[in-house]
Amino acid sequence: MNTHPTRTRALLAGAALLLAAVPTAGAGLAEADSSAPERGAPYVETRLFFGTARPDGGPAVTDRQFTAFVDTEVTPDFPDGLTVQSGRGQWRDASGQVEKERSYELILLYPVREAAARDRKIEEIRRAYEKTFGQEAVARVDERARVDF
Repeated sequence: MNTHPTRTRALLAGAALLLAAVPTAGAGLAEADSSAPERGAPYVETRLFFGTARPDGGPAVTDRQFTAFVDTEVTPDFPDGLTVQSGRGQWRDASGQVEKERSYELILLYPVREAAARDRKIEEIRRAYEKTFGQEAVARVDERARVDF
């Protein structure tokens, strides 16, 4: 896809507004009982949203193509694990058209101390998907989390 900074910012701002309105699982637990122990280590949770429809009208990205993309572009930099979820989404493209499409959500967890190095790799993943599959954007959401395995 062609990258449109204004569009990307609008997508991310919209996602942030939606996330701000949704209560976090466990929110208020620490407030209700301050004696509850803090669990886990400080991590960053990054979620990437990949559309499958091609703006040029070409064939949609298939499951096999997406899996191969994850195997070659994501797994080498995140070998400890990741989660992929299938979904259906919609967004307004650069021409103003509302596009409804099959999509994938990729969830990555990594220690806060690795955030700078991981950021560069995540941006490379986003750009690779946009270039490989002719996408306008790959949305990204980052949140702090406490993680215990």
